[in-house]
Amino acid sequence: MTKTSDLAGTVRLTSFSHGGGCGCKIAPGVLAEILRETKGLPIPPELLVGIETADDAAVYQLNDEQALIATTDFFMPIVDDPYDFGRIAAANAISDVYAMGGKPIFALAIVAMPIDRLPVETIRQVIEGGKSICAEAGIPIAGGHTIDSVEPIYGLVALGLIDPRKLKKNSGARPGDKLVLGKPLGVGILSAALKKEELGPEGYGALIASTTKLNVSGAALSELEGVHALTDITGFGILGHTLELCRGARLTAALRMADLPLLDNVAELARRGFITGASSRNWAGYGADVDLGAAIGETERALLTDPQTSGGLLVACAPESVAEVIACFARDGFDRAAVIGSLSAGEPRVRVD
Repeated sequence: MTKTSDLAGTVRLTSFSHGGGCGCKIAPGVLAEILRETKGLPIPPELLVGIETADDAAVYQLNDEQALIATTDFFMPIVDDPYDFGRIAAANAISDVYAMGGKPIFALAIVAMPIDRLPVETIRQVIEGGKSICAEAGIPIAGGHTIDSVEPIYGLVALGLIDPRKLKKNSGARPGDKLVLGKPLGVGILSAALKKEELGPEGYGALIASTTKLNVSGAALSELEGVHALTDITGFGILGHTLELCRGARLTAALRMADLPLLDNVAELARRGFITGASSRNWAGYGADVDLGAAIGETERALLTDPQTSGGLLVACAPESVAEVIACFARDGFDRAAVIGSLSAGEPRVRVD
């Protein structure tokens, strides 16, 4: 395997965890049941985004020109290399700020490690990996919290700012909008192959390149009037997060399987059975709201439900803005960005052909 740390191979981080990356998320059906009866405190008018539409971050208005974006994300290792694990977790957490259209300003680290079983240097490498991605994003890690834990866990609280007039909620999509995806899919399938020691150096390199690439385009996309909604694709897969967008906006989505960008070789790996447990849990949680065309088989369904760690931005935009959105992605090095479907009036469902 391609490695980025001299410590790689000394300790298999993934052997400590029951799941990895965003595949650790509580299944969507279980999460919905947990939150169904949740009643919170009265919502102040300054809270522009809360839990109502399962958006990517909370947003609190400070004044006419500034709103604070606050989010947190953490998980168990998706790879064995501690430095790469830290980078992936940090990029994934910061992504939620970009998914609201904002710019990150600083982060706090969340560190939970089995200190009696992991070398101190391994833990330090995880933290260094996170710091390197924060440096890429131009932000400091200003503090955090550490605990002794049975499983290794790392992530960030990420804070950002946005002009509230440019905020992009996942509920802002409109009938007729096109859907544009910034990154190719298949991270969960690659990670499943890695855990079974069936992923070669090229596959590992693709996994790391995708999961550590910051979704910096979010801030520029928020400046485009034709962009109506943003979200990022993480643990619930392309189907689950498209459904969240549909539910927030009360719209129906139509996706084209042939247009979904995929990381190299993931379709073949899926056919060979390298599928995460989260994929089937995802389908069980939201499959009743998805219509699959006759040509969509088990492999395709696995790709559609595949949990993405630090996945790409999903943009809902006016048809006349598609070229501008693709160009925005291209300027930031997202050369696989593609139109994958469209939205129309109707009940919140997703159709895939």
